[in-house]
Amino acid sequence: MTAVPRRQVAGLALLAVAAAASVLAGPDYLLATARRLADRPVRFGVLLVGVYLVRPLFAWPTTLVAVLAGYAYGPVVGFPVALAGTTASALVPFLVARYLGAGSGLVARLGDSGERFFAATGDLRGMVASRLAPAPSDPVSAAAGLSGVSTGAFVVGTAVGEIPWTVAAVLAGSSLDGLSTTGLTAVSWELVAAAAAVAVALLAGPAYRAVSARR
Repeated sequence: MTAVPRRQVAGLALLAVAAAASVLAGPDYLLATARRLADRPVRFGVLLVGVYLVRPLFAWPTTLVAVLAGYAYGPVVGFPVALAGTTASALVPFLVARYLGAGSGLVARLGDSGERFFAATGDLRGMVASRLAPAPSDPVSAAAGLSGVSTGAFVVGTAVGEIPWTVAAVLAGSSLDGLSTTGLTAVSWELVAAAAAVAVALLAGPAYRAVSARR
């Protein structure tokens, strides 16, 4: 068996594990642990690091962990902590996808589509727009890894594009009196609409040039 099929098998196995974990592992235990450690900043910091590392495996949204950071540290400290954690966490599926490679079939088509997208927008602009768009974080990260986006552009684009979502989540967490699954709604439709509008504006120029080139 060649190296490419082995990577594809490993990728399929990882996807299966992630799917099972996302079904079996809800956030309730995480929230209970966070409540116990909220008044212990150092231990809570260790918890956050661990959660950010395993978050892609359980398909937990990045805003969930940012809410925890805001709850424990407040907006001033919680924002840089959450933004750094979100950016580092996004690197996990990005690097995994880059290692596994596009392979063939649907994954290869996804990689080809991503390459065309980033060729038209540029790596940095495309990453910022992708993060501002109301799309799940981990599929965006994986698509960027398959598309050959540079690591530097991925990190900077992710950090910039995640700012509005992180601010909203940290502010929501800092205003909570207690943690519960019913109190974790951090994103309003106004924020979604505004971020989507900025994403469209960023992509308008490349889209126009692409259409003009075909004429």
